[in-house]
Formats: sequence, C-alpha cells, structure tokens
Amino acid sequence: MAVAEPSDEDLMRDVAGGAQAALAALYSRHAPAVFRLAARALDAAAAEDVVQEVFVGVWRGAAGFDARRGAFRAWLFQSARHRIANELRRRGRRPQPGDGRAGDAVAELAADDAEPADAVWEAHRRTVVRAAFDALPPAQRQAVGLAFFEDLTHEQVAALLGLPLGTAKTRIRSGLQSLRGRLGGQATALLALFAVLIGGAALWARERATIARDDRALALLTSSDAQNIRLAPVDARTPAATHARYRGRAGTAMSVVTLSSFPRLGAGETYRVWVRHGDAWTAIADAAPDAGGDARLVIEQPALAVLPDEVQVTRESAAAGARPGGELVVRWPAP
Repeated sequence: MAVAEPSDEDLMRDVAGGAQAALAALYSRHAPAVFRLAARALDAAAAEDVVQEVFVGVWRGAAGFDARRGAFRAWLFQSARHRIANELRRRGRRPQPGDGRAGDAVAELAADDAEPADAVWEAHRRTVVRAAFDALPPAQRQAVGLAFFEDLTHEQVAALLGLPLGTAKTRIRSGLQSLRGRLGGQATALLALFAVLIGGAALWARERATIARDDRALALLTSSDAQNIRLAPVDARTPAATHARYRGRAGTAMSVVTLSSFPRLGAGETYRVWVRHGDAWTAIADAAPDAGGDARLVIEQPALAVLPDEVQVTRESAAAGARPGGELVVRWPAP
C-alpha cells in the first residue's frame, strides 16, 4: 500500500522544528515553478537568486507560517512575487500591467507542470554544487560530508577520522569557506539544500544512511570494551610499514577495518578481508587502497557480533573462492 506524501503544510511544521530534510522536500517540489515565474520577469541568473532567497525565507520564516491563513503554495508565490518586484524596482523598472516580460509574469502564478527549462535549471544547479563539493581537497570533502547536517559534532568527526579536534574543525571550516567562495552569493541557500541539489531524495536517503552507519562506527570505536587488533605482515616480501587494524566488539555486528601502506594492486586484483570463526571463513569486504596504500572500511554483518578467531587480508583475484586462496599479506594472530 502506497504511503501518502506529506502535505506542504505538514512539511512546513517540520521545517519550523528544524528539519532540513523537510526543507529539501519543499525545495524539490516547488523550486522549478518559482524559477519559471522569476525567469519570466528577470534573466536566468537573477531568477536563480530569487529562488535561493525565497527558500532561505522559507527556512527563516517557517515558525511564523500559519496554514489557517492560507495554503503554503500561495504563501510561497506571494513571497516570490514580492522579491521579483523588489528586484525590478532595484533595477529602476516598475512592473506594469500589460508588460509581457515584467507585469504579467509577476501577477501570474506559475503552472504546476514542469517545462523543459526547469529540468535544465535543476540539472545545472546540481552540477554547480556537485562540482564545488567534488573540487574540495579529499580531507576537507570527507570532514564536511560528515559534519554538514550536524548529525556529527566536530568532536565526533575528529574521533571518527582519528584527528585532533583542532584539525577536524579547521578542515570543516576551510571546506565550507571554499564552498561559499565557489558558490558566491547563493551559498547560504545552496548549502542548506545540499542533499537535494546534488542528487535528490534518493541521494538524500543514501547520505542519511551513510551518516547513521558512521555514527554506529563511532560508537564502536569509542566503546571501552572494543577490541583493537593489529594485523602484521607475514613474511619479508611485504613492506614492514604495511599493516591493518580490525576493530570490533562482542555483541556488535560491525567492524571497522583500516589498511595502511599496502602495495599497489595489479589489474583484476583486490585486497580481501577475511574472518575465521572456528573452521568457517567469511569474506567480509574488499578494499582498493588509495594512492598512499590506505583504506578505511565500515562493515556490518551479523557474523561480526562474535569476535573472530583469526583475521587475514589477502591479495586475491576478483573471482576468488569462499576461502583465502591468494597471497597472504597481513594476519592476526601473528604466525
């Protein structure tokens, strides 16, 4: 049975309570029509500015919205028309009846049906924000991604990434400053609506799931009874700096595995993490380390609620079998 989507008015109540997801839903639902209305009186760049200003106003004015006085959509377009008229006055041009580019556009409520221009605009905004985010240095992008919606505090980001608190704060602050610089005057609204603009509801759900998973990983890492197991090289062929860590906790179906200074893989190869319980082996993850040979994996499987008797990382072909068969790289316990 299909679940009815919340009404605009329901979403506004959530926005008033501080729910950015509700603001994102309203933006996804109404931003194209606001843009279409503004673009009939203004150039495209100014119309984009109007959209961002309108939704910043939605965020700031949500607590004062009263559905008993009228529907959200009417309230939203009244705000849009007011901002369009202000921009036209700022340019020294009054909207007049019969003025096909200004007066009619401000007086007219945009149609519900999307037009091709809306799809182009939405794709453009997603591209702009994604490009700005992807252009951040990897360290800043990771820290900003964890902290953006304030689901993780600075302290939690620092603990999760294994950084001093000051370093984590600097990365988050520098990343946001860089985004604001790249996005210009629209930064406030674009940052608030980040998840919708870079991929819509599906990406928002994935982002929330990732944050929730990382929050569980943080709880594991900071637990007093978590086990921190170091996997060491098994022979002289493996560089001495190569090692891995397996962090787990009895009763928690999760492990955090980090690989450090692993040699570069060949074509068709992967590093595979294995755990053994008794005589049974389980492949829990594959890893492709970065250019420095490092990787971090957060793995959730029911079997991990029991601490393993042995942990290995092997170098395998993609079509490896159900038991370790490739080159053994690091292992715990030591041979």
